[in-house]
Amino acid sequence: MRLHIANGRLIDPAHGVDGQHDLYIAQGRVVAVGAAPDGFQADRRLDARGLAVLPGLIDLSARVAQAGGAGFAASELRAALAGGVTQLVLPPDPDAPPDEPTKVEALMRHAQAGQCAVHPLGAMTVALAGETLTEMALLARAGCLAFALGEAGIADTRVLWGALRYAAGLGHALWLRPQDPWLARGASAASGAYAERLGLEGLPAQAETVALHTIFELQRATGARVHLTRLSTAAGLDLLRAARREGLPVTADVSANSLHLTDVDIGFFDTNYRLDPPLRGQRDRDAIQAALADGVVDALCSDHTPVDGRGKSQPFAACAPGATGLELLLSLTLKWARDSRRPLNDALARVTSGPAAVLRAIAPHVEPGGHLGVGAPADLCLADLDDEWMAMPAVLQSRSSQTPFAGMMLPGRVRATVVGGQPVWETPV
Repeated sequence: MRLHIANGRLIDPAHGVDGQHDLYIAQGRVVAVGAAPDGFQADRRLDARGLAVLPGLIDLSARVAQAGGAGFAASELRAALAGGVTQLVLPPDPDAPPDEPTKVEALMRHAQAGQCAVHPLGAMTVALAGETLTEMALLARAGCLAFALGEAGIADTRVLWGALRYAAGLGHALWLRPQDPWLARGASAASGAYAERLGLEGLPAQAETVALHTIFELQRATGARVHLTRLSTAAGLDLLRAARREGLPVTADVSANSLHLTDVDIGFFDTNYRLDPPLRGQRDRDAIQAALADGVVDALCSDHTPVDGRGKSQPFAACAPGATGLELLLSLTLKWARDSRRPLNDALARVTSGPAAVLRAIAPHVEPGGHLGVGAPADLCLADLDDEWMAMPAVLQSRSSQTPFAGMMLPGRVRATVVGGQPVWETPV
């Protein structure tokens, strides 16, 4: 399809563009910006008057698998498109861990049938049990972006040591959630006065920093590349800052939940705020915002984890952690820009060009997009940045309506999403 997107405000953080420019697309790629190429005849014209034209969002942590890991849930892929997300990284599903090439190949077949690009993370150990390393070379050949252990931290440092050596030898990367499993045992909230007041088992910041010290020390010995996902503490971010100054091959993301919320938002055991990592104190939130602003943290992710009402109906400590987030990622990015008075281009870079750079560093064979220059993949969204909407279950595409932002007025709404030059999601303007 040859597509002409007219009269829109083109915002392309990768190239520092923010202005009125038409976009011309053919054969799934951007062929011109501003003036039409000679002889260009559009099959369809999208009038983006009053809308921003943005690169498709790239979400580095979103769970979209069906229950039991049998393919991808159509509702969650719709949620991604409704949120302007055109590429997402899929953490390994503990119910169906991708620890064999046939399992990864099945995931990739489902991914190709969808309209947004899904990059699965392979299981680092068999059954995600943290004991026996998988055949990473075969899993990478089958389509895995990198290798992770899901939410469980690594109790056996020797296993992590072996995984880092194996990955370094192959030129692959590990995708790690830094958390000491022994310090995390039984925790449902962040350690501190508020958890004590509620009588909840607390997760100390040392659960993150102890794991980070181990990861960085083993990185120094192996040279392996690591991506750290969903950092949540000020102390952990200080360690990341030092590691990056040192030149270690490390990138990182943080969750949109941790960017905006703190432990006191839990209120009186509101299970919508039962998240993993748990919400931490204001000092940690301020450190997250600062690290995201100055680029020490590369990307903002939704941490989309669908949980149904039954999963949230248990007492706070026993209920399932997680929240829907794909459809909120753009709005929460815009809210951060507005509240902190960040330049719009800088904020949007954390969900476009920033995560694209992470993917290129992790897997050079992947073409992540994240920009709208000539020749780029035509993955983009049209958004009304001035719209205000209330995050309510009735307007969400995800099968899960559980979110700590329920009932809040949020800025910005996606009106259309284009993947590979094809409009795949549209709402009335």
